[in-house]
Amino acid sequence: QVQLVESGGGLVQAGGSLRLSCAASGRTFSRFVMGWFRQAPGKEREFVAAITWSIGTKYYADSVKGRFTISRDKAKNTVDLQMNSLKPEDTAVYYCAANSRGVISTPLYDYWGQGTQVTVSS
Repeated sequence: QVQLVESGGGLVQAGGSLRLSCAASGRTFSRFVMGWFRQAPGKEREFVAAITWSIGTKYYADSVKGRFTISRDKAKNTVDLQMNSLKPEDTAVYYCAANSRGVISTPLYDYWGQGTQVTVSS
């Protein structure tokens, strides 16, 4: 059973930085895509970034390009999201997700973490 556990959320001022981490367990992830999504109150869950576990190819939503960086550590089985130059509109619950079907930017992932709150004050 795949388990994904996020950590690192919190409150930060606009322009600041946060680093989210997702600890993955329960499977060998060599064929997986690992993603980060977010959901703000009253809005649909939206794609933020994704990375292929084996090769490390990265994908980003236009809204976070140049500000966020996704990475994975194969030895630790973690996927991190470094968030810089944060804006109030980045405020949301951030979810780590995984799938083995090649899904990248739609929320059709098979496994989800419980989410971690990120709040950016103006």
